[in-house]
Amino acid sequence: MYKTILAPLDGSKRAEKILPHIEELGMRFEARIIFLQVVEPVPLVTDAAAPHAVHPQTEYADRREEAETYLAGRAGIFKEKGVTARTRIVGGPVVEGIINTAESEDADLIAIASHGRTGLTQVFYGSVAAGLLHRIDRPLLLIRSQ
Repeated sequence: MYKTILAPLDGSKRAEKILPHIEELGMRFEARIIFLQVVEPVPLVTDAAAPHAVHPQTEYADRREEAETYLAGRAGIFKEKGVTARTRIVGGPVVEGIINTAESEDADLIAIASHGRTGLTQVFYGSVAAGLLHRIDRPLLLIRSQ
């Protein structure tokens, strides 16, 4: 049924709540799992009080390196269990990064955990799940992380 499952992660325990679900799907359907992390650009902040602040490009490179290490660890755990897994890191806005990766990897399913915010909290903080629901053209497995 599913051949390629895209699993966006952000390094949080909340996001990792999807892992048992995709592990089961990967085993059951012999699907490959693509672990994705979208690294957003670092804004340039000019502050005379902090003349030695980290340069945005350096911070962005550090974030990408952290993402590589984190995702490699998740993929390694899945590989040890016999599930085909690999990683992708992309830059840009999160929802667009997930959608573009799902298209380029021809993912059959996008699987994420959501914190389940509703109402004003969602309006003010935004929601990756809501953004995906309104824009994707493929199945979405969404589990509540709480």
